[in-house]
Amino acid sequence: MPNVSILSVLRERADATPDDVAFTFTDYDRDWNGVAETLTWSQLYRRTLNVAQEISQQGVPGDRALIIAPQGLAYIVAFLGAMQAGFIAVPLSVPVPGSHDERVSAVVTDTTPTVVLTTSAVFEVAAQYVDDGAAVIATIAVDTLDLDAPGADTAEVPDGPDIAYLQYTSGSTRLPAGVMISHRNLVANFEQLMAEYLAHHGGKFPPGASLVSWLPFYHDMGLMLGIAAPILSGHPADLMSPIAFLSRPARWLQTMARQQSAWSGAPNFAFDLTARRATDEELSGLDLSRVIGIINGAERIHPETLVRFNERLAPNGFRPEMLAPSYGLAEATVYVASGGANRAPEVVEFDAEELTQGNAIRKPGGTQLLRYQLPPSPLVRIVDAETGQPCPDGTVGEIWTHGENVAGGYWRKPEQTGSAFGAVLINPPANVPDTGWLRTGDQGFISEGDLFIVGRIKDMLIVRGRNHYSDDIEATVQKITGGRVAAIAVADEETEKLVTIVELKKREDADLEAVKSDVVAAISRAHGLQVADIVLVEPGSMPTTTSGKIRRAACVEQYRQGQFVRLDA
Repeated sequence: MPNVSILSVLRERADATPDDVAFTFTDYDRDWNGVAETLTWSQLYRRTLNVAQEISQQGVPGDRALIIAPQGLAYIVAFLGAMQAGFIAVPLSVPVPGSHDERVSAVVTDTTPTVVLTTSAVFEVAAQYVDDGAAVIATIAVDTLDLDAPGADTAEVPDGPDIAYLQYTSGSTRLPAGVMISHRNLVANFEQLMAEYLAHHGGKFPPGASLVSWLPFYHDMGLMLGIAAPILSGHPADLMSPIAFLSRPARWLQTMARQQSAWSGAPNFAFDLTARRATDEELSGLDLSRVIGIINGAERIHPETLVRFNERLAPNGFRPEMLAPSYGLAEATVYVASGGANRAPEVVEFDAEELTQGNAIRKPGGTQLLRYQLPPSPLVRIVDAETGQPCPDGTVGEIWTHGENVAGGYWRKPEQTGSAFGAVLINPPANVPDTGWLRTGDQGFISEGDLFIVGRIKDMLIVRGRNHYSDDIEATVQKITGGRVAAIAVADEETEKLVTIVELKKREDADLEAVKSDVVAAISRAHGLQVADIVLVEPGSMPTTTSGKIRRAACVEQYRQGQFVRLDA
């Protein structure tokens, strides 16, 4: 169905079930107990058409429309309206008032938009990023329009480029780049993830299911879970803001518990935060036995976190098989692989010493890695990054993927596009394509038919000529400190030395020298490495991406410049 898009499906929903609720957003800023606002399918479609009509007066199909708005129904309408007008939507976050957001400025420069869609509450904040005199860019507060006016009747999307929106990468290893996602990419990836996550339900959500999300819409997983999946599946979404979740994580659980059945997702930190912060009083009476599944993705998954989450919520009917470890990236729309449908997450241990040599050998007591199953779609292969040839099972290589979910490249960045997209697989197996592969930049391997992910190639540390993975070292340190950790390699005159930046959660009770000694001993014991420097800092000191990933390259630069404020100075 090459012509199916999120817009054509929305039109069908509005015709078939106009009065059914499509989206509910609960605003916890106005009231601690929440104020809910809903949109039916017909209301959503009408508002989408009206926003599209307004945008059409500001440019032509193919122009870029930035969405800089707080989490809420207006954001959804703005995103859909931009695409309905034939514009390329660019979902972004709202900059913090009074500060300068370099990421937003970089995206404005990169996209040269003709319109910015925002709300009246943040109009001035959004406008300041495009009001520089370089170009005339319209800034529209969507919530001030007559969104329910009956005038807009056109339902056809004007001809334009085959790009629905630009998904700007998080920038953990480089400046943000706009991944060009087509309507077909979005629909194909939705079909792929449904086939994997819900195989035990025939690849569909069961009747009465709802999607629950607090993830930001400008993030790839938040956009799929909070906007695309409800429309493409026809199941309603119950939404809140990231701040609402962070200020009271139990709201997430409570929202899932009140659904007939629920599907949700979050990064690893959210599971850890919820297990620690949700009180017995907040959990009292919650029934989570009807949860279909919760995706754990977007960042490194720590097996210990999954265990704590399961143990904390087991009295509420939560079961291990409800957790769905997931791997993906924006360049593949969002989803690539998962742990499998209705199957408890499985950890396998591998010889740490052999892994540094690129060999995956199972060994009790070794490095713990989560198992992912190889999906039939998209295709996933482990490839020698130097030769382009498939790696034999048990050999660490780069993860390559191929499918209709793979994007068209990076917006206005031909060199970066050429280095990641359209890779050629040399001597592929029978019935496996040789062209059109995406190089993910992640390392992994196949063992006994399953996929295991090691870490980012660019985050691999080479210390004294041996390869080590930042994620593994950071996981070792986090068991001791509990806070965020960055393991980085810093070059001196002779070689690269290992440095760890450690955020301490409980500084008052901590013996700083004892913490450092424990970290040194743990890294030496688990990885055979000597730490050149341990930098203990306050929580929130490390540079991160919009999705919370540590920007290790920025950590290296800050360390070199002596910009970290040491707690033990």
